[in-house]
Amino acid sequence: MTTAVRRTALTIADLYGQPPLMALWPTFGRDVCLLAESTTYQLAAENRLPVETVRLGRKRFVRTADVIAWLHLPQNDDSAAGATATPSVEHISETAAQQIEGAQ
Repeated sequence: MTTAVRRTALTIADLYGQPPLMALWPTFGRDVCLLAESTTYQLAAENRLPVETVRLGRKRFVRTADVIAWLHLPQNDDSAAGATATPSVEHISETAAQQIEGAQ
């Protein structure tokens, strides 16, 4: 009797915690795309993966930044530190209500 193995994907926090190059297998293929090993390497050989692969020696990697961009997640860059915070809808509504009350 065999037991089914449940695969779980990486969380967003795990993905941001990856080194600049993540292993094609198992990290990208299994943990991000939920693909079998043979499928991952076949797609890489055919250049059909959604991100470019990098070959170092006999191993293949993908750039973590490319994976984050492919998933449309926000980039972790320094320009975000100087950005101004956008006020919430509730704050805008309260401010508008105070201005209306003050005008009456």
